[in-house]
Amino acid sequence: MHILIFKTNVDTEEAHKEISVLLNAETSIIGWNIDREDIDKVLRIESRINNTTDIIHRVSTAGFFCEELPD
Repeated sequence: MHILIFKTNVDTEEAHKEISVLLNAETSIIGWNIDREDIDKVLRIESRINNTTDIIHRVSTAGFFCEELPD
């Protein structure tokens, strides 16, 4: 299992719902959450594979900022 951590700009309930559709459709993702209270709006994903680039692409294509946070 891989833990992937991203900085985002997902800060509203509407944005959270949009991201939810994208992430729930990805079969390699076991679970995820977004801490909208954190200054970095941290997206944490548990995944079967290291699909960091794919996640960044999906979230960015949906119109949101997304970059990997270092360990």
